[in-house]
Amino acid sequence: RRGSFQSSTSDEDMLEIAGASLDFPIADDDPPLDREMGGFSSYNGGGMNGTSTMMDFLEEPLPGVGTYEDFNTIDWVREKSRDRDRHREITSRSKESTWALIHSVSDAFSGWLLMLLIGLSAGSLAGLIDISAHWMTDLKEGVCLAGFWFNHEHCCWKSNTTFTDRDKCPEWKSWSQLILGHGEGAFAYILNYLMYVIWALMFSLLAVLLVKGFAPYACGSGIPEIKTILSGFIIRGYLGKWTLIIKTITLVLAVSSGLSLGKEGPLVHVACCCGNILCHLFTKYRKNEAKRREVLSAAAAAGVSVAFGAPIGGVLFSLEEVSYYFPLKTLWRSFFAALVAAFTLRSINPFGNSRLVLFYVEFHMPWHLLELVPFILLGIFGGLWGAFFIRSNIAWCRRRKTTKLGKYPVLEVFVVTALTAILAFPNEYTRMSTSELISELFNDCGILDSSKLCEYVNDFNSTKGDDLPDRAAGPGVYTAMWQLALALIMKVFITIFTFGMKVPSGLFIPSMAVGAIAGRLLGVAVEQLAYYHHDWAIFSGWCSQGADCITPGLYAMVGAAACLGGVTRMTVSLVVIMFELTGGLEYIVPLMAAAMTSKWVADAIGREGIYDAHIRLNGYPFLEAKEEFSHKTLAMDVMRPRRTDPPLTVITQDSMTVEDVETIINETTYSGYPVVVSRESQRLVGFVLRRDLIISIENARKKQDGIVSTSVIYFTDHSPPLPPSSPSMLKLRSILDLSPFTVTDQTPMEIVVDIFRKLGLRQCLVTHNGKLLGIITKKDVLKHIAQLANQDPDSILFN
Repeated sequence: RRGSFQSSTSDEDMLEIAGASLDFPIADDDPPLDREMGGFSSYNGGGMNGTSTMMDFLEEPLPGVGTYEDFNTIDWVREKSRDRDRHREITSRSKESTWALIHSVSDAFSGWLLMLLIGLSAGSLAGLIDISAHWMTDLKEGVCLAGFWFNHEHCCWKSNTTFTDRDKCPEWKSWSQLILGHGEGAFAYILNYLMYVIWALMFSLLAVLLVKGFAPYACGSGIPEIKTILSGFIIRGYLGKWTLIIKTITLVLAVSSGLSLGKEGPLVHVACCCGNILCHLFTKYRKNEAKRREVLSAAAAAGVSVAFGAPIGGVLFSLEEVSYYFPLKTLWRSFFAALVAAFTLRSINPFGNSRLVLFYVEFHMPWHLLELVPFILLGIFGGLWGAFFIRSNIAWCRRRKTTKLGKYPVLEVFVVTALTAILAFPNEYTRMSTSELISELFNDCGILDSSKLCEYVNDFNSTKGDDLPDRAAGPGVYTAMWQLALALIMKVFITIFTFGMKVPSGLFIPSMAVGAIAGRLLGVAVEQLAYYHHDWAIFSGWCSQGADCITPGLYAMVGAAACLGGVTRMTVSLVVIMFELTGGLEYIVPLMAAAMTSKWVADAIGREGIYDAHIRLNGYPFLEAKEEFSHKTLAMDVMRPRRTDPPLTVITQDSMTVEDVETIINETTYSGYPVVVSRESQRLVGFVLRRDLIISIENARKKQDGIVSTSVIYFTDHSPPLPPSSPSMLKLRSILDLSPFTVTDQTPMEIVVDIFRKLGLRQCLVTHNGKLLGIITKKDVLKHIAQLANQDPDSILFN
């Protein structure tokens, strides 16, 4: 049985180990998310270079010691301490030689170089995704004869058509014109309809099959998982190269299929994949999980920067929404990465308008104080819609998890895409891509605009310069209004079923579309009210006849911000992203009013944003830093073992043999064990990780003479006195953490929860008068919080 460490699972175990990629089998049918016990390779006390003449074969750190299993939580304290040790060593050596000085400078510079590379790669991939998605979206409606790789807009650039007919250039042919030779009549309409649905189904099916076959982690938006990873959790492969390749390809396909989803959330995942892969070029980040998470925070900022063309908004988004640990150094580096990413995307110029996004707008009219009333109404609508969306989407996703529906992801994508395409084609506002729709809704009508939304009754006598006065709505505006109302109903309901399917799907764009439609409808209503009733008391002071006082596009922008805020509960970063998008600094107050109102209304109905709700649904071990712990429980109420449980499994410091330790490892599934002076005294010495024990014993058996099952393992500085005939002893002091975090049994749980949050602990030992009583793991804390909130405590594992 030498070296064959089998582990079994049980629901009540503090920690379980998922099938590990070591060279001994570890069986586990249902790998729960976190085996919460950690240890520190000793950066204190006896260190890696014990002075004993005994067999301390761990003089050199072993490969694998101090690393983590998949679905495990990292130990922030240990990782930071390791990095400080490494930095101290480099600094002290730099005084010895020029070469060491160069190495020290390059080590300091490597962080900035890494940020540069992340910015370049995120910007390039975003440009590629934008260009491809734009072309493939237009492919559903027709093809360019001048070159099939041109989208509709680029195809018509060289054409000599007049400004009003700019969308009807001869080089661009719809599918009916290409196949039938003409584009008019019922048969041509049906053919175009059919081609639209066929292309949409082809794109979405290819996306879901690629995700299912090559990278199951590439589905969804990725932000809930990235929040969890940044809080210290390990999900191997989630930020790997296959996920990056498949997510980039399938994101283009999913957006082009016309599904009600956006590319903004997944772009954060793509940027974090770039960050994780590039970390492997630098030893400092490759070998330290905490340092790597600082890089991923900056990569998330670069992702939002290219998604919205909002570098500052990206940094604030990373700080407010995604990151768990965000030191000042990471703030500067995030700023640099976001700047480089935005600069790279700007030089690619994917939309041909020298802007970073499709829906860039500029408004010039000031807003009036009384308009805050409709803006706050939009905020209330955004909050109500956000709360409704989160509840409905979570209910649907839970149903997908718990019923047979989850076993047929391809069929689900097929049905939702078919439904979306069939409902979308007849209405021109749902047929166009969501980004184009938002662009149209944000647009402020000018003299040359040919869109239906701008078909007002013109009275050119009163025109002064560029500013058109408020005018009576023409038939085009009324048609656009009811079409937009239908589009709003469709978007509200179809997005609930789309978000969470097995294709890459972001939520920013659909949320903004819902808000923008509602905002534009309200804006036109207020505009017409002001036009026909300019003598009313509320309008008389500031909106005289023939003046341009209401900008419907501004209402669309405020509505978009309100709905996005209602769903994600962002505030500061949301307002900054919106004004970077629109270039309108004077509209900060309306945006702030709408964002705050929507957050208050949504929080009143349900505390969680969509990402936190998905984290809880998936059972990730995420300890939310924003929530207060207000209960009066003590550490002894939460610790294991409970009164009815068997006693705590411990290892003694100098009286157990290799065989005894192997028996403990085989019979339990815990991730680590407290080390005590003796079973009688139970005085605490330190804490040792299961993984480190297994690797060390395996290695000692192979490389060290005389290590047999009866060899004594000791964790002290000096070997215990033994008869001369006994076999060689094994010293494992270097893998012992001599300063595990301890609290007394009377410590209030609010302090314990705070320690876990702020220090990123995996486990904490509980003592009474210096004697070991029990252990509290991160999973125990999460289960306790769930229990107090009347939720199922067993939901805290990796579903």
